[in-house]
Amino acid sequence: MTDTKTKPQVLVLGGNFAGLGAAQKIRQYAGDSVDITVMDLRDYLLFVPNIPSDVMENRNPELRERMQLRPVLASDDIFFVLARVERIDIESRTVEFRPVERAGEECQTLHYDILVLALGAHLAYDRIEGFAEHGHTVSDLFHGKKLREYLFEGGYKGGPIAIGSAHFHQGDGAEELEPYPGGSIPYAKAACEGPVLEMSTALASYLTALANSSPDKITIFTPEEYIAADAGLNNVKAFLKMTGDMGIHYRNNMADIKRLTADGVEFDDGQSIEAELKIVLPDWVAHPCLKDLPIADSMGFIKTDLLMRVPGHSEIFALGDCAAVTMPKIGGIGHQQAEIVGRQVALDMGLMDADEANEPLQPVVFCIGDMGQGKAFYVRASTWFGGTDEVLKMGRVPYQLKMSYRNLFFLTHGKIPGFGLNLAQLAAEKVF
Repeated sequence: MTDTKTKPQVLVLGGNFAGLGAAQKIRQYAGDSVDITVMDLRDYLLFVPNIPSDVMENRNPELRERMQLRPVLASDDIFFVLARVERIDIESRTVEFRPVERAGEECQTLHYDILVLALGAHLAYDRIEGFAEHGHTVSDLFHGKKLREYLFEGGYKGGPIAIGSAHFHQGDGAEELEPYPGGSIPYAKAACEGPVLEMSTALASYLTALANSSPDKITIFTPEEYIAADAGLNNVKAFLKMTGDMGIHYRNNMADIKRLTADGVEFDDGQSIEAELKIVLPDWVAHPCLKDLPIADSMGFIKTDLLMRVPGHSEIFALGDCAAVTMPKIGGIGHQQAEIVGRQVALDMGLMDADEANEPLQPVVFCIGDMGQGKAFYVRASTWFGGTDEVLKMGRVPYQLKMSYRNLFFLTHGKIPGFGLNLAQLAAEKVF
């Protein structure tokens, strides 16, 4: 592509929560001092957090949980390219890409002055033997629709249910970072286990209310000692006590998934869990175009500091699931990082002073999970990283917050006002 533009060119690779948020924050703080282009394989944002709710409330997520990117970006004078990233050359500051609107399109090249990597990760269901034939999940629209139909259109026969995670292979790219005094970005054997907790309680309600059964058919499993420990150890222990009292079984320190069969889940060490319905989360794997970059860590995730800049390449930022620092792999941390990236670009453009811009990442796990029957759990925690916050609330208010957040996100095109998040925290933590 011929480049005749004179403003600094900001290229954002990826258009889901982290990429969209970064592009919008750059425009907010850097104004019209830069040209911004977003590139993604999809021209819509996939609103993953509410797919489980749609599934368990018998709604088709394909019709509800995506937001078209083109008009959203155009309203901020941000360009969009529908394409697959083929190669990134950080020395020449170019990205090779292939448009995907029609089969057989030629490879193109685009120059950048500032590169924002927000490509997410490859969810490696293709590495789980038997998943296509026997597995279910809630990480995208196709699989959400498939699971909804299985549960509500006669597929499920009332047998045992297993819900859990394959092993995540985390790289070494964040091991020296200290987000809180004396803290760290811990190593984890699962990339994101919030959906396991969410689906276990929602399915417990389903079994009780709709299937004339009981929650003791459910087994949740984890490769960790404590599932979703990033949500705060005290929170997790309280959650596990609740699910245990409901009759839900818990298997921890499990080996990696070997295969799924019609009869259940088999693990590498020979153990197995009997299950008719198998809901699993996979390994999160770095995209091929990132793995061989000199700025990638041992597993292909991009190394950054806590201002989301790549060491030795101050013109490159990484955030969201493709960044090594992002643990667990959840959208809420991507939102925090997008704010930082926006301020850093404004700093580079001379539009924000260092005191205002240089507030480093202090990750907080913020999660609201549907529990069924109009209830949800609310988690806000930073103790896993060395912080002090650890809050768990359950009830109808968190459920209303979850639904309201989704609606407000779509209404504002992803620009949730700061006071909205503060009001949500107040409502969840103080009102009830």
